Amino acid sequence: MDVHLDTAASPEALWAVLTDTQQWPIWGPSVRAVASPTRFIHLGTAGRITVTGIGLRLPFEITAFEPGRRWCWRVGRLPATGHRVDPLPGGGGRIVFEIPPWAFAYAPVCRLACRRIARLAAAAPPRP
Repeated sequence: MDVHLDTAASPEALWAVLTDTQQWPIWGPSVRAVASPTRFIHLGTAGRITVTGIGLRLPFEITAFEPGRRWCWRVGRLPATGHRVDPLPGGGGRIVFEIPPWAFAYAPVCRLACRRIARLAAAAPPRP
Protein backbone atom coordinates (compact mmCIF):
# COMPACT_ATOMS: atom_id res chain seq x y z
CA MET A 1 0.00 0.00 0.00
CA ASP A 2 1.31 3.44 -0.91
CA VAL A 3 0.40 6.85 0.46
CA HIS A 4 1.58 9.82 -1.59
CA LEU A 5 1.36 13.57 -2.02
CA ASP A 6 2.19 15.64 -5.10
CA THR A 7 3.94 18.90 -4.26
CA ALA A 8 5.57 21.86 -5.99
CA ALA A 9 8.75 21.28 -3.95
CA SER A 10 11.71 19.97 -5.94
CA PRO A 11 12.62 16.30 -5.67
CA GLU A 12 16.03 17.39 -4.31
CA ALA A 13 14.45 19.41 -1.50
CA LEU A 14 12.08 16.55 -0.64
CA TRP A 15 14.98 14.09 -0.58
CA ALA A 16 17.01 16.35 1.71
CA VAL A 17 14.13 16.43 4.23
CA LEU A 18 13.54 12.67 4.01
CA THR A 19 17.17 11.75 4.63
CA ASP A 20 17.96 14.30 7.36
CA THR A 21 17.64 12.52 10.72
CA GLN A 22 17.42 15.87 12.53
CA GLN A 23 14.15 16.53 10.69
CA TRP A 24 12.52 13.14 11.30
CA PRO A 25 10.93 14.25 14.61
CA ILE A 26 9.57 17.36 12.86
CA TRP A 27 7.79 15.53 10.04
CA GLY A 28 7.33 12.08 11.56
CA PRO A 29 4.30 12.00 13.87
CA SER A 30 5.49 8.73 15.45
CA VAL A 31 9.14 9.82 15.96
CA ARG A 32 9.98 11.86 19.05
CA ALA A 33 13.78 11.65 18.83
CA VAL A 34 16.56 10.12 16.73
CA ALA A 35 20.05 8.99 17.71
CA SER A 36 22.14 8.44 14.59
CA PRO A 37 25.90 8.49 13.93
CA THR A 38 25.32 10.71 10.88
CA ARG A 39 22.85 13.48 10.16
CA PHE A 40 22.08 12.24 6.65
CA ILE A 41 21.38 8.55 6.17
CA HIS A 42 22.95 6.11 3.72
CA LEU A 43 22.81 2.35 3.24
CA GLY A 44 23.61 0.68 6.55
CA THR A 45 23.04 3.72 8.78
CA ALA A 46 21.91 2.38 12.14
CA GLY A 47 20.71 4.13 15.25
CA ARG A 48 17.73 4.46 17.56
CA ILE A 49 14.41 6.22 17.36
CA THR A 50 12.24 7.16 20.31
CA VAL A 51 8.58 6.55 19.62
CA THR A 52 6.13 9.38 20.34
CA GLY A 53 3.68 8.83 23.18
CA ILE A 54 5.21 5.75 24.74
CA GLY A 55 8.87 6.79 24.76
CA LEU A 56 9.99 3.36 23.57
CA ARG A 57 13.51 3.42 22.05
CA LEU A 58 13.89 1.10 19.08
CA PRO A 59 16.88 0.29 16.90
CA PHE A 60 16.69 1.13 13.21
CA GLU A 61 18.81 0.30 10.19
CA ILE A 62 18.63 1.60 6.62
CA THR A 63 18.28 -1.57 4.54
CA ALA A 64 17.88 -0.13 1.03
CA PHE A 65 19.13 3.16 -0.38
CA GLU A 66 18.91 4.61 -3.88
CA PRO A 67 20.38 8.15 -3.67
CA GLY A 68 17.86 10.83 -4.54
CA ARG A 69 15.10 8.29 -5.00
CA ARG A 70 14.25 5.76 -2.29
CA TRP A 71 15.18 4.37 1.11
CA CYS A 72 13.78 1.63 3.33
CA TRP A 73 14.47 0.67 6.88
CA ARG A 74 13.96 -1.90 9.57
CA VAL A 75 12.67 -0.69 12.94
CA GLY A 76 13.10 -3.15 15.75
CA ARG A 77 13.09 -6.43 13.89
CA LEU A 78 10.40 -5.48 11.41
CA PRO A 79 10.66 -4.09 7.89
CA ALA A 80 9.03 -0.67 8.13
CA THR A 81 7.91 2.00 5.65
CA GLY A 82 9.73 2.72 2.44
CA HIS A 83 10.29 6.38 1.56
CA ARG A 84 10.41 7.52 -2.05
CA VAL A 85 10.60 10.71 -4.10
CA ASP A 86 9.29 10.70 -7.67
CA PRO A 87 9.82 13.69 -9.98
CA LEU A 88 6.61 15.01 -11.55
CA PRO A 89 6.45 15.71 -15.30
CA GLY A 90 5.56 19.41 -14.93
CA GLY A 91 8.02 20.03 -12.10
CA GLY A 92 7.83 19.37 -8.39
CA GLY A 93 7.90 16.00 -6.73
CA ARG A 94 5.76 13.26 -5.28
CA ILE A 95 6.44 12.02 -1.74
CA VAL A 96 5.60 8.33 -1.37
CA PHE A 97 5.41 6.16 1.74
CA GLU A 98 5.42 2.44 0.96
CA ILE A 99 3.51 0.81 3.81
CA PRO A 100 3.93 -2.91 4.53
CA PRO A 101 0.64 -4.84 4.42
CA TRP A 102 0.75 -5.56 8.15
CA ALA A 103 0.90 -1.80 8.90
CA PHE A 104 -2.11 -0.62 6.83
CA ALA A 105 -3.50 1.29 9.84
CA TYR A 106 -0.40 3.52 9.68
CA ALA A 107 -1.69 5.23 6.49
CA PRO A 108 -3.16 8.34 8.26
CA VAL A 109 0.18 8.91 10.03
CA CYS A 110 1.98 8.73 6.66
CA ARG A 111 -0.49 11.17 5.08
CA LEU A 112 0.27 13.69 7.83
CA ALA A 113 4.02 13.07 7.38
CA CYS A 114 3.68 13.78 3.62
CA ARG A 115 2.09 17.16 4.31
CA ARG A 116 4.79 18.06 6.85
CA ILE A 117 7.60 17.00 4.49
CA ALA A 118 6.10 19.12 1.69
CA ARG A 119 5.99 22.19 3.98
CA LEU A 120 9.57 21.69 5.17
CA ALA A 121 10.88 21.17 1.62
CA ALA A 122 9.05 24.25 0.34
CA ALA A 123 10.53 26.39 3.12
CA ALA A 124 14.09 25.07 2.74
CA PRO A 125 16.67 27.27 1.04
CA PRO A 126 18.14 25.70 -2.09
CA ARG A 127 21.22 23.54 -1.45
CA PRO A 128 24.39 24.60 -3.28
